[in-house]
Amino acid sequence: MKAIVDCNNFYCSCERLFKPHLDKKPVVVLSNNDGCIISRSDEAKKLGVEMAGPYFKAKPLIEKYGVSVFSSNYNLYGDLSWRVMETLRIMLGEKNVEVYSVDECFLDLDIFPLEDLPAIAMQIRKTVERWTGIKVSVGVAPTKVLAKLANRLSKKDKQKTGCVLVLDTEEKIIEALRKTAVDDIWGVGYQYAQKLKEQWCIYDALQLRNVSEEFAKTHLGGVVGARLIRELKGITANEMEDELVSKKMIATTRMFGSPVGDIASIKEAVATYTSRAAEKLRRQHGAAKVISVFVVSKEENHNVNFNRGITHSNHITLPAATSFTNELIKPAVTLVDTLFEKGKLYKKAGVMLSGIVPDNSIQGNLFLAETKNCERKLMDMIDNVNFSQRDDVLKFAASGTTRNWKMQQNHISDRYTSRWDELFEVH
Repeated sequence: MKAIVDCNNFYCSCERLFKPHLDKKPVVVLSNNDGCIISRSDEAKKLGVEMAGPYFKAKPLIEKYGVSVFSSNYNLYGDLSWRVMETLRIMLGEKNVEVYSVDECFLDLDIFPLEDLPAIAMQIRKTVERWTGIKVSVGVAPTKVLAKLANRLSKKDKQKTGCVLVLDTEEKIIEALRKTAVDDIWGVGYQYAQKLKEQWCIYDALQLRNVSEEFAKTHLGGVVGARLIRELKGITANEMEDELVSKKMIATTRMFGSPVGDIASIKEAVATYTSRAAEKLRRQHGAAKVISVFVVSKEENHNVNFNRGITHSNHITLPAATSFTNELIKPAVTLVDTLFEKGKLYKKAGVMLSGIVPDNSIQGNLFLAETKNCERKLMDMIDNVNFSQRDDVLKFAASGTTRNWKMQQNHISDRYTSRWDELFEVH
């Protein structure tokens, strides 16, 4: 049996944890640059605040009902996510926990007798809430897809289920499938759902389960579709996976606080993003061979391509793979010269590192001074200082000092769990 633990309205829950007066009050969290709504409490949903909708459109409704608004605080969310996942690892063992996203993880519950699963699932929910303060929902079923389905239903009727639902019999599974619209099945996107409904009159998960695997291969994405049908039938097709420790590509991208029109500011931003990406690269003991930079221009006519803008990108293949920030900043800043057009405004930039290899596979250069071959020690020192002191205490001059291009965070809360000067105070 598989389970999924899902943190309820996770970003809102993190904000409420240190502001208990907001419990049962409407709360929303905004995306980067305070652009869109990416998390809503149940109370905000009932008021009609739309998910992923632009903040400026929802602002009249938010102000009318006194909805509390927060900018994304990823330092806080990341730390609380780690605490939730670590709690589950302590309870079940690391090999039985697969972190799926910042607020979800799958569990392998085959180590427990079937009849004990309802009590085990409830104990998991209560322990996570007691140890971390974050409320979660737990769905248990024979496969990952059915567990996701159970989790969703557990949240729809919280009073009845207590946010825990175990599908341990065929009768329960069939009833759950019948209650789930085809649009709400994990792995069925909007276009496939519309196609299933309009062309084959398949409206719920039970109807979809009854199609053949050959039908799924033809009309639902090949092998992926066939696996989905097997999972709906209770046959495991998606096994537990180990955490991805080494990434094949590392990216750092951000929206600017306001449109930027001067090349110096864009270079500062790209240098800063390169530094962040290089730090992530060193954390996995890797070195990159290729660096790519992109910028996104601001549309003059907001009615055309409003959400996206035009992306301009370029890349450089380095002479040798490296993880040294200074060796990555120089080509990144050079790429900005090839992308920037005077007179245009830009709203976003990003850096991507690829062609990643283990850094212990890189040979030193016999023709360089010994100090040049020991720059990894300097990078480690910078990383350690920045990790302990935070806020980029040590940075390269190319990253700038004023950083007027930084994204807006007008409603940011304190980083209660990861900054000494912002620790939560109890009086």
